[in-house]
Amino acid sequence: MIVKMKFLSISGPRLDIDRVCDKYLSKYEMQLENAVTELKTTDNLLPFVEVNPYKDALAKAEQFAALLPEGSSKMDQSMSKEDMLTFIRELNHDYLKLQEKKELLSKKENDVREKLNVLEPFAPLELDLYKTARYKYMKVRFGRINVDYYKKLEKYLFDDLQAVFLEGIRNENYVYGCYFVANADMSKVDSAFNSLHFERISIPAEYVGTPKDACADMQKEIDGTKDQMKDIDQKIEELVTSQSAKLLGARKRLEELSNNFDVRKMAARTDAGDNKEDYYILCGWMGEDDVEALLEESKDDDRIFIVVEEDREKFFGEPPTKLKNPKLFKPFEMFIQMYGLPAHDEMDPTMFVALTYTFIFGAMFGDVGQGFCLFAAGGLIYLKKKMNLAGIISIAGIFSMIFGAMFGSIFGFEDIIPALWLRPVEAMTRLPFIGQLNTVFIIAIAFGMALNILVMIFQIINAARAHDTENLWFSTNGVAGLVFYGFLVLTIVLYMTGHKVPGNILLLIFLGIPVLMFVFKEPLTNLVEHNHKKMEESKAMFLVQGFFELFETMLSYFSNTLSYVRIGAFAVSHAAIMEVVLMLSGAQSGSPNLFGVILGNAIVCALEGLIVGIQVLRLEYYEMFSRFYKGTGREFKPFNKQRK
Repeated sequence: MIVKMKFLSISGPRLDIDRVCDKYLSKYEMQLENAVTELKTTDNLLPFVEVNPYKDALAKAEQFAALLPEGSSKMDQSMSKEDMLTFIRELNHDYLKLQEKKELLSKKENDVREKLNVLEPFAPLELDLYKTARYKYMKVRFGRINVDYYKKLEKYLFDDLQAVFLEGIRNENYVYGCYFVANADMSKVDSAFNSLHFERISIPAEYVGTPKDACADMQKEIDGTKDQMKDIDQKIEELVTSQSAKLLGARKRLEELSNNFDVRKMAARTDAGDNKEDYYILCGWMGEDDVEALLEESKDDDRIFIVVEEDREKFFGEPPTKLKNPKLFKPFEMFIQMYGLPAHDEMDPTMFVALTYTFIFGAMFGDVGQGFCLFAAGGLIYLKKKMNLAGIISIAGIFSMIFGAMFGSIFGFEDIIPALWLRPVEAMTRLPFIGQLNTVFIIAIAFGMALNILVMIFQIINAARAHDTENLWFSTNGVAGLVFYGFLVLTIVLYMTGHKVPGNILLLIFLGIPVLMFVFKEPLTNLVEHNHKKMEESKAMFLVQGFFELFETMLSYFSNTLSYVRIGAFAVSHAAIMEVVLMLSGAQSGSPNLFGVILGNAIVCALEGLIVGIQVLRLEYYEMFSRFYKGTGREFKPFNKQRK
């Protein structure tokens, strides 16, 4: 059902707005509208320009709360606003001090790691880095050379160069190492190596021992720095955990205060001038029951003034839509939201969808065993995760079990339990003019006809609520359409059951008059509403257009009715598919393969269940909703739930 909404204005002294939000509005769901925009007729209205003082503290509280271990839930809400802000500020100060130490250690680790990355390729070299850097009569050049150039160096130049090259690490691209050269030959040798694109790498003179020893010392330093950072992380966790109750309490309270303060974004204030107290004004939509409760609670408070506005649509537009359905039907609101919420003067189709969707799903997917699997799996997921789709699957599984019992099918086996009604594959019925036809096809079409009549009644109710004369009386889904289609269905049913059909005069009246109403619905509507509007197109074009619209209407009646055949088709195909599964698993020969039966049922339950679910939703949207439902409503968004 749709909750009836009322538009109300709340006002009071400007400095009292936080108290009102905290004491009253936080308890009730209210969708705020921009007061400056909505109250156009009120003079001297100004927006609030204050900065939210709780926003930064709330962000810090949420940051610290994210550091708490899972399962922390105890809250201490005894602190005042000033104490909370001081608590968060001091906690942030201690946190930043520890974080600063950690950043310095992280920078140190990165610096040492960069040096280690530079020196690591030379680790195999057996030389003393300290002495090497201080040779008097020779120089040592560290670097790398491309593998191809190194081969040339080995082949052509080593015998002629007055230098010794020591190889370090070699990879697929480069050879790392160093060469020793006397001071006298330094220029010649350097030129030769440069010509072969030898890239010099600077090794600081601070290292002692071999490159391997220096690398080991740097790795120890890195490990020690990591341990220090872990200690700081531990101190941060201990700092936050020791204050977890206060922190969680402060976060919850700061969130409430921040949300209440943000009400100012939608509020207006009056400019009362010098020596006069300014007032705030809030306006928006609230459920009728909440309005009554708010008025009752605030009746003795002389600092708050509440006015419930009348003629809401005339002055404040269409109210938002808030759905309120029993818990059993609550998951099906997801389908309504996917299509579009109902307007305030439309019917809420949630219960209708819940009943028809699960009923049709069960008829198309009738199996006691597979239905129980859907019921159990969907129910467990819904209880743990609160997923609406899982709740829908669970309820649909109940109807699958019911129809499975009626069809006598349990995990595809049809010889375990008797069919309480019929076997979809075997049941046949003879009809006049048509001959032999599967019984479930006939029942599916009859069920579709009944649903079409029902949704036409829904359309008439919606049109009456909206005072829409054309759709109420003259449309193909209004009274005219109901008379035409209903009489046509009655005639077909009488003929198929061997009864006497209505006479030609009755056919002419109950089929002919509605057709004329379809064609001339526009001028008839103008006549009823006393709207003297001239016809824009010529009479000939009007009649041609009316003919094609009538043809389209008749085609839609026919295709819409036949579309329900898929209910019977899927019931039959499900039984046939399970026969194939049991045949492949050897069940028909008397020696079933248990693994094959389980696997086949799992595949059918998953894939066919998905396909049937989609097909039923298609029937809901295209065959039913298209006849009575617009879904043009806007969602109700209470200010105190938007952050959540």
